[in-house]
Amino acid sequence: MAKGQTTVSDFAVAPRRSRPVEQSGTQPASESKPAELPTEPTNANQPQEAAPAGPEGDKPANRLIAPTEEARRERATTRALQREDSRIRLRDLKRARDRESKHYVNCPLDYDTKLRLQKAALENDVKMTVIMKAAIDQFLKDNGY
Repeated sequence: MAKGQTTVSDFAVAPRRSRPVEQSGTQPASESKPAELPTEPTNANQPQEAAPAGPEGDKPANRLIAPTEEARRERATTRALQREDSRIRLRDLKRARDRESKHYVNCPLDYDTKLRLQKAALENDVKMTVIMKAAIDQFLKDNGY
């Protein structure tokens, strides 16, 4: 299909779900949209006005925004504390992992041994360090350590 011949009507588009809370001027107008626009603001305002008068009082179940500044502040503090706890746990996990893996041992190898190790690593698609760890582990097990 050429660029100049393609139009918006050539593509199948799913109908938009109505969102009573969000309304922006960037949404494309369609034939059914003007009929929905007058009813959306009244539907969006009705639950907000009717919620405080309901049996639940200050905290209705369907409300996303906290009704008072104090409730908003409390929710923000709770979320900040949860994020801080998560951050600390993640940091501790990373430190524990680093402690386990940072015990390096250097060993000089002669040229032929190094070439054999490289060849084995390439042929078996593993890293040289993995082979060396396995060899050391096997040696220690065989000798009772």
